[in-house]
Amino acid sequence: MTTVDADGWVRTSRQGAVLTVTLDRPDQLNAQTPATWAALRAVGDSLDDDVRVVVVRGSGRSFSAGLDRSLFSTDPSTPGGLGQLGTLGADGAQERIRGYQAGFRWLRSPGIVSVAAVQGHAIGAGAQLALACDLRVLTEDASLRLPEATLGLVPDLTGTSTLAELVGYARALELCVTGRPVTAAEALSWGLANAVVPAAELDGAVAALVAALTAPPVGAARETAALVRSAVRADPEAQDAAERAAQVRRLSELAGG
Repeated sequence: MTTVDADGWVRTSRQGAVLTVTLDRPDQLNAQTPATWAALRAVGDSLDDDVRVVVVRGSGRSFSAGLDRSLFSTDPSTPGGLGQLGTLGADGAQERIRGYQAGFRWLRSPGIVSVAAVQGHAIGAGAQLALACDLRVLTEDASLRLPEATLGLVPDLTGTSTLAELVGYARALELCVTGRPVTAAEALSWGLANAVVPAAELDGAVAALVAALTAPPVGAARETAALVRSAVRADPEAQDAAERAAQVRRLSELAGG
């Protein structure tokens, strides 16, 4: 099954428990627009309980070069542009951005594990989309960059929390303020990437990871993923309690209770 959102340049395909979401604007290096984020949000809203893994990709030679250049216009008549956003007032602009963020945040929804398959550039919104996923497989030529501060802006598509979670405060601060690119080798050494492979091996590496993620029983995999996610922020006592409760649920299900 394949579906296409022509306005947002997002294509989805489903094979069993695995949903693949592809940014499909290769001639523009998969540059994103508000329509892209609306399409991504619609995918998240339509997930059913049988989906276990979501793979996010970009067609062509780059994962995503970030925000479409036309949207940097300060002209308030440019649909979806920064100038138009500035006319909404503080509350209106924040609510609009909240909607944009929803296109990213669902990638860490309970019940799924998300994997970004990243080749070439992942810049700005592209880097934040890769960071929104649970796991990342990069090609050797891939690089991630958050240049928003150098443009007078900030990363606002859920990128700061996930980056700090992955690499820690000091590195996250450096990358966000300087906007410098992170190479695939750095990403691997810092824990941003789960694997780095030659470009020709990206599909195989992602397929192998997906197979490993879907191998355990669905209930055990989902409970374990939930525990790992909560461990990032929970205090030890709360995490211990979460582990106990999850194990009791697993034992009950295994016993047929």
